[in-house]
Amino acid sequence: MGFNGSYTARQFDLSGLKGISDETLEMHFKLYEGYVKETNKLTEKIAEFLKDGRVDQEEMPAYSELTRRLGFEYNGMVLHEYYFGNMKKGSTTTDPDKGSNFLKAAETSFGSYDVWKADFVSVGKMRGVGWAICYENPANGRLSNHWITLHEVGNVSGFNPVLVMDVWEHAFLLDYKPAERPKYIEAFFSNIDWQACEQRLTAATQTSSGQQAAGSGQ
Repeated sequence: MGFNGSYTARQFDLSGLKGISDETLEMHFKLYEGYVKETNKLTEKIAEFLKDGRVDQEEMPAYSELTRRLGFEYNGMVLHEYYFGNMKKGSTTTDPDKGSNFLKAAETSFGSYDVWKADFVSVGKMRGVGWAICYENPANGRLSNHWITLHEVGNVSGFNPVLVMDVWEHAFLLDYKPAERPKYIEAFFSNIDWQACEQRLTAATQTSSGQQAAGSGQ
């Protein structure tokens, strides 16, 4: 979206997840909708400064503050869409299918899927509020897990989010005590839509369709 459009909050049918209550989801969806609203509001305000094709010196302080705030709200919106989008109700497994591209990528990147999972879960257990995100390097298909603070701090430029887990306390506080974050992480894994993660693996998709040259990026 540029400065001439606006975002609409997406709808996610996740009622009935294991270990994550509908009450938590309802609260979380409203929080997400707030990020969408603020992203649109800030974009409109920034567009006002740009109407004449420049940002004057006296406008710079307000423009700068709005732009920095947009990074927080924008990433808050997008990461929640990744998070809700990589869960599904009725999941029958906590791990990806054997032979899946995700499992192969985890084995290639970490030596085994179990080591990848131990790393991802450990990132999620780190003290503080933020996100645990498994990224794919689109140039070689390797996976790496990262801690993202305040939505916009720590994202890896050019890397593709494959599995996104919200570990801000609002994601689980109605269901688990703050010290019970490991239980929430366990519940999260019981609701992962591994097919959605599979579809986010751009390197694997491009390789299988013959669109990616050896050693190239996106």
